[in-house]
Amino acid sequence: MTELLKAAFEIGSQLPDSDQDRFAALILEQLSDEARWQKAFADSQDLLAKMADEALQEADQGKAAAGDW
Repeated sequence: MTELLKAAFEIGSQLPDSDQDRFAALILEQLSDEARWQKAFADSQDLLAKMADEALQEADQGKAAAGDW
């Protein structure tokens, strides 16, 4: 555990119980959100690559210009 996390938990542990619960809920929510973003990003790589290829093809064919973006 890092020193910063230890310090946050030490300070958090001194809060009233209701504030500790809010603190814990906030941390858990942030971790859950991060995990969802990581999964969504990982799952979208194929689609993003396809879209990039299509955009490059359109640019090569003169169907798109830099100002169109």
